[in-house]
Amino acid sequence: MEQGARLAVDIGGTFTDIAIETGGREVTAKTPTTPADPVEGVLIGARLGLERAGLQPGDIRSVIHGTTLATNALIERRGASVALITTEGFRDVLEIAYERRYDQYDIWLDKPDMIVPRERCLTVPERVDPDGSVVLPLDEGAIDRLIGEIDASGAESLAIGLLHSYVNPNHERRLRELILARRPELTISLSSEVCPEIREYDRLCTTVANAYIKPMMTRYLGALERRLGEAGFHCPLFVITSGGGMTTLATAVQFPIRLVESGPSGGAILAARIARQCGLDEVVSFDMGGTTAKICLIDDGEPQSARQFEIARAARFIKGSGLPVRIPVIEMIEIGAGGGSLAAVDGLGRVTIGPESAGADPGPACYALGGTRATVTDSDAVIGLLDPERFAEGRLKLEIERARDSITHDVAAPLGFSVEAAADGVGQMVDESMANAARMHAVERGKALDGRTLIAFGGNGPLHASRVAEKLGIARILVPPDPGVGSAVGFLAAPVSYEIVRSLPCRLDRLDLGALQRLFAEMEAEALEVVQAGAPGQALEIKRSAFMRYQGQGHEIEVALGTGAIDEAQVAGLGAAYERLYGALYGRHVPSMTIEVMNWSVVVSTGAAPPQPVPPTNGVAAVAAAGAREVYFGRGERKQEVPWYARADLTPGAAVAGPALIVEPQTSTYLSPEFEGRVDGAGNLILTRRAAQGA
Repeated sequence: MEQGARLAVDIGGTFTDIAIETGGREVTAKTPTTPADPVEGVLIGARLGLERAGLQPGDIRSVIHGTTLATNALIERRGASVALITTEGFRDVLEIAYERRYDQYDIWLDKPDMIVPRERCLTVPERVDPDGSVVLPLDEGAIDRLIGEIDASGAESLAIGLLHSYVNPNHERRLRELILARRPELTISLSSEVCPEIREYDRLCTTVANAYIKPMMTRYLGALERRLGEAGFHCPLFVITSGGGMTTLATAVQFPIRLVESGPSGGAILAARIARQCGLDEVVSFDMGGTTAKICLIDDGEPQSARQFEIARAARFIKGSGLPVRIPVIEMIEIGAGGGSLAAVDGLGRVTIGPESAGADPGPACYALGGTRATVTDSDAVIGLLDPERFAEGRLKLEIERARDSITHDVAAPLGFSVEAAADGVGQMVDESMANAARMHAVERGKALDGRTLIAFGGNGPLHASRVAEKLGIARILVPPDPGVGSAVGFLAAPVSYEIVRSLPCRLDRLDLGALQRLFAEMEAEALEVVQAGAPGQALEIKRSAFMRYQGQGHEIEVALGTGAIDEAQVAGLGAAYERLYGALYGRHVPSMTIEVMNWSVVVSTGAAPPQPVPPTNGVAAVAAAGAREVYFGRGERKQEVPWYARADLTPGAAVAGPALIVEPQTSTYLSPEFEGRVDGAGNLILTRRAAQGA
């Protein structure tokens, strides 16, 4: 019996992925997600993974979980009925929002759904100043009236967001105490705990979103912990956050809003680890699953991060059209372009892809599980990129005729194309959608893509990577081992970590050092408590940052603080550090401008393990194909026999020339005719565009 293994599980919209780390090796499994009861899919996948690893549930020392359930609940509006309680006179903060239209020329503009309608926005007499002084004490006599309004609203979850509570939370805490004494069954989220930052609208939106998903996520995570225990997993359960760290179950239940990008963040962690291992300074991670595609920029081994994220945009690519939440998040763009994304022809005769997906139930038509509408996976099957006998570890045989029927009905017949040409068109459109999203994501951040390495993973990422790279002008692709379960593998590399951000606005030249020292002491103690609960006895690292701007600007730049004590010397260097970063971002700094700090942050973590260097290979050698498949090439409207190789047969140094397919149990990698591939010493597939050889 082998002790000390770790199990990671990622629930996606179509598949649930499992990765087990045991004895220096990784064992993986992939099984369809069970939407009616996601925990069932977790248990099925865990049993399959343990069987392959030769382990029992009792051998697992920790379970690491990531999920898109929180995100999907917000997007699909499947959360609780929420009421908001705010300061009297500020009932319409959510309606007023930013006091601007996200598209000023659209007279039919759809406003973001703020979750809480005006009739469920309640108020209580109280008032706190921006410095935390109490102007009007909380009117505890108003509680009976407030309870009546809560009962009448039918709310099962409350968001409490009082004015300036980020600096003085006492009124919020007292209000919670009074309400729970009368209605203990209610779930309550306080803005001073969920998002203790300046900016009233963002703080209320984040708290409302937390309250909206908290009952559902509490039930789900509780059921997961209970049923894992019943199955014999007597070990801690950790949850991956949107910022790419692990946190305890108790913290995840309290602040489920921090889980909104939980699943996708694992892929970014994996890509960052590979970038550090391979010495790649500029990378774009490409994670295409069954429901969505995620794209993230990684520089110097660190994924781009952000403090604000928008959920469920009314206009897909327009900033300001969604629900803003302020949480630590790995910054990426996510679009409805996965294997299960539905393909159709619109009224103008254009092929459209997604964002609606066939998901796991009923799935693509070729799964023969009840789906009849055409999907990206059906198009890949029709043009010959998928092996019907080896798909999904051989446990799901594809029915190509069903795929052809769906493509014919939904795309080919409306356009008057052959079924192969229509299928190729679907593939070209989804690839262009993903490439366009990557371009937009890079341009918004002032980054270039053409010199980057594309790291591809997910169930469909390796299959589409070479065609997406061609559209982006990228000459190098890396496909890691076990790419089909990339996010789950990434979870195994995530540190136990927790980030706290709090507001203490001040001009840099008037900074109160004593107040800052007290603030950092409080934040570090709170973060240490969370991390030590998940990593007792482990060495921890603490990172501090200041979010700074020129006075009067609307957005801040994050400036790292030193690791030593917060003293005058460390604070004295903040101004120069800010101006260096500002100049790097915008070309020049603005001399003689007053600098102010809005927020301060602390991240406590176990730190990332140092990457293992890539072992050298002994030259490059051609390898014999395992067989051949007929693939349709749309450009010449022709079919061609394309060799396929079993990835398990490709040892370090093996070389493959495109066009070719490299097949493994959970995905396939397609090398277009423009690419050549080799296997490096770590088992990564390195695909290089022929024109770029020797460049």
